[in-house]
Amino acid sequence: MIPVRGYDGRRVAVLGLGRSGLSAAAALRAGGAHPVCWDDAEAPRQAAADAGHDLADLTRPGTFEGIAALILSPGIPHLYPAPHPVVVAAQEAGAVIDNDIGLFFRSFATPDWQNFGKTPRIVCVTGSNGKSTTTALIHHILTGAGQPTQMGGNIGRGVLDLDPAQDGETVVLELSSYQTELARALAPDIAVFLNLSDDHLDRHGGRGGYFAAKRRLFAEGGPERAVIGIDEAEGRFLAAQLREEHESGDPVIRISVTRRLRQAGWSVFARKGHLAEYRRGRQIASIDLRELANLPGAHNHQNACAAFAVARALGLGPRAIEAGLRSFPGLAHRCRLVAERDGVRYVNDSKATNSDAAEKALMAFERIRWIAGGRPKEGGIEPLRPLFGRIAKAYLIGEAAEGFAATLGETPHEVSGTLEAAVTAAMAEAQPGETVLLSPACASFDQFSSFEERGEAFERQVREGLTRQR
Repeated sequence: MIPVRGYDGRRVAVLGLGRSGLSAAAALRAGGAHPVCWDDAEAPRQAAADAGHDLADLTRPGTFEGIAALILSPGIPHLYPAPHPVVVAAQEAGAVIDNDIGLFFRSFATPDWQNFGKTPRIVCVTGSNGKSTTTALIHHILTGAGQPTQMGGNIGRGVLDLDPAQDGETVVLELSSYQTELARALAPDIAVFLNLSDDHLDRHGGRGGYFAAKRRLFAEGGPERAVIGIDEAEGRFLAAQLREEHESGDPVIRISVTRRLRQAGWSVFARKGHLAEYRRGRQIASIDLRELANLPGAHNHQNACAAFAVARALGLGPRAIEAGLRSFPGLAHRCRLVAERDGVRYVNDSKATNSDAAEKALMAFERIRWIAGGRPKEGGIEPLRPLFGRIAKAYLIGEAAEGFAATLGETPHEVSGTLEAAVTAAMAEAQPGETVLLSPACASFDQFSSFEERGEAFERQVREGLTRQR
């Protein structure tokens, strides 16, 4: 745990008692503060009380008298589409508003660091897609190279649940726009911007506000090194802006999966399955990404470029990084290879709960037995029409099945209804060179409690089916 500094003996309100809220309350108490907790739901309040925290209804008038700060959980709006009433009350009372990320950055460095031989480093990863994979990949590469490292934030452990830093350690954090937009302190040593696509627009007041939330990590965080994906206009703008103050461009490492970057400066790009690192117009290193079973497709090649760039910025050699890329097991339910038998691959991409996410998976493979469906989202799979030619056959499940069937039209498909029926049919009909892909483009809640449960069911059914085939 990272004890929060700066609030010793003071009362601090905590709103939202999920993972980050409870860890913030515990870390505040460990640092000598008196946390006062509240959640709009009864179950989280009971969990906080069971943990020994004091509860107070922060919606009541006068509650903020004597409270120094309000620590807000990421899911609670503070501006758009409308601020939570407790946020308004805190503002009117003059309380500071922060989140667990801000508390982490003000508390992680301690006087003990003066005795370290090598100062700990913090790497922060943000973007619309690929944050979790990139964060886990960086952590995996560092672990494989024998480097002390921790991983947290939006993946794994909450930031205040991390352990105090070791000598020479690297902490790798996944940060969402909800986390970066409110944190009062941001101080990464290396910051990564992967990409930007329309998401959470109501929460940020539009795409410009969404980008501004992520940009804070760089503009206010002031990282020594910035790894920037330049395949969207926002990334190109950010890279150019950060380079303006440094004529050499050295603080910025540009990454791309759509173009070759051979100009002056430092760049890492992937084209036709090959990663290349260039510095000052000369190639320094290259890696063949086509053999990496758990990093398929251009979206994962972008993740690999970002992780490679961060590891190089931390001083690792290309061969050590390549070893980490090759041994990466992939993240559960994110385009993860489950099995391969008789030339057929079985891939779990249950995390793909909308068409944008499913598009990445469909682009990663060529002959696909596609299992799709569930509780549909607005727009359905119409945006995926240009990729229908990759589909050998679709197996449709859940509430979306009939609607998806209408959109698929002449593309071979059947309405399987259940995941079990879809897996059974796809496995029976799959031919060598094809991929049986679960990438639903839907929420799971019609038949499963979560995308994790759906993905676990797929993997179990594949394993059972392969056992029967023996």
